[in-house]
Parts: sequence; C-alpha cells; structure tokens
Amino acid sequence: MTDAAVPRRRLPLRRVLAWATRAGGDAGPHGVEVLGRVGLVAYGVLHLLLAGLAARLLWGARGVRADQDAAIAVVAGLGPVGASLLGVAIVGLVAFAVWQIRAALTGFRWTSGSERLRKRVGAAGKAVAMIAVAVLAFPPAIGPLRTPPPGPPPAPPQNGTRVLVTTVLTLPEGRLIVAGASAVALVMAASMIYTGVFATYLGDLHESRLTPAWRRVAIACGSYGNLARALLIGSVGIFFGAAAITDDARRSGGLTQALRFVGHGPWGVVGLAVVTGGVAAFGVYCFVDAYARRA
Repeated sequence: MTDAAVPRRRLPLRRVLAWATRAGGDAGPHGVEVLGRVGLVAYGVLHLLLAGLAARLLWGARGVRADQDAAIAVVAGLGPVGASLLGVAIVGLVAFAVWQIRAALTGFRWTSGSERLRKRVGAAGKAVAMIAVAVLAFPPAIGPLRTPPPGPPPAPPQNGTRVLVTTVLTLPEGRLIVAGASAVALVMAASMIYTGVFATYLGDLHESRLTPAWRRVAIACGSYGNLARALLIGSVGIFFGAAAITDDARRSGGLTQALRFVGHGPWGVVGLAVVTGGVAAFGVYCFVDAYARRA
C-alpha cells in the first residue's frame, strides 16, 4: 500500500471531549495554567496603567487617551524591553483565553444550575477580552523587528472606536450591528454589577489560599473594581446605542470618552476619581486572582 492510499487519521471527537473534561481543572495542562496566571498578572498591570492614564485626565491633561491602546503604548515605549514584556503578556493572555474557553465549554463543575451557566458565559466573555488585548499588543510587540518605512513619521492614531463605528455604519445592516454591540456592552455592565454586589467572583478562588487579610483585599478590590468597570462599559454601551439611533459615529466612544463623560457628569472630578480608583482596584484584584484562582 502506498503512502497516498493510507487514510488520514482524524482527531476523534471523543479525544477532544476528553481533553476538555480531563481531571486537573478547567485550565487543562499545567503549562496552560501557569501561563494563564501570567496573563492575569499582565491584565492587572494593564488596568493599573489605565488608572494612571485616567489620573492624568483627572488632573486636567489635554489630548490624553486612557484606553487599552494607550496603556500598551506606554509599555512599548520602553523599547526592546517593552517589546519583550508585551511578548510575554501576549503568550499569557492567549493561554488564559484557552483556559477560559475550556471553562466555558465544561468548566465550573463546583457549581450547578444557573450559577454554572452564568460563569460559563462570563468565561467566554473573558476569553474574547483577552484575545482582543493580545491582538492589540501584537503590533507593538513586533515593532522593533520591523524596519520603519521611509518618509516622515506616521500621524497620531485617530479615535479607533469611532473609526470602527464609522466603517460599520456604512454596511447595509450597520446600525443593527452597532445596536447589537451596545446591547452586549450593557449586558456586560449588568453582569459586572451583579458580580460586584454579590461578590460571586469569590467562588472562583481557592479559599485555602486566602488568608483573612487577602480575602478582605479580594472583596474590596473585586467589588469596587467590577462596579467601576460596569460604569465605564455601560457608558460605552450608551454611546454605541446613541450612534445606532442617530446613525452618527461621532456619538460613539471608547474608554477615554467614557471617563470624560463621568468627569463631566453630576459628580464631576469626584466621580472620575472614584472610577479611576476602581480601575486600579481591579488591577490589584487581578493579582489576587492570578495567585488564588481555581485551576
């Protein structure tokens, strides 16, 4: 029998399911778990950088962006060292995304019913968020390896959110797509409020790894951080909804616009300071999560 006649072996579905449900936790292989915890640390650092940029808005700095792109740019500005750190972060973020995909499929077996379903949906959302950050970090990470094109330096980047919404609104069903994105953001915000109020995230942590002091830190930072993020994500959802209703991409906005919206609201500088502190608190919670999260 020739090589061409030998049938190709396909990966049986049973082996895929066995991989997804293997004993050892939602993370799967030990290497994925370790790298996933590194990804959580990187996610925490990202939020601390976001809080630092938001603090500049708090102090009245003009032309400052306080979003994920700007936070990644801070790290990339460290040159080859920053690019190396971004490379490690990308690997960790992707590993944590794999961890969460497994959890979304068959994880959280220590819960049941609607709680398990809610956690699995949340895990799927976290996987998407981690992959999105990894994609944003990839171009700056490989920047030192690329030869810059000849000519003058590129112009500063435009508001990426509004550029994206402008493009989407040109599609035949663009307004429905933007409205759908608004609904997703508002649902995410509602989920974060529920998580922050009822501290359901504690169920994802190993109680044995939390001393009473660390448990208090987890509760304070986890609840404060989730509620602050809910306000920002909810604001972004409102912006998208306004853009869909008016067919005007200028009504949309990302995290920077959400922070400015909070700062110009009824609570003014106090509200912006509270939200900035919440973003930093969530960054600290990510460190606790990286240490004590159930595998």
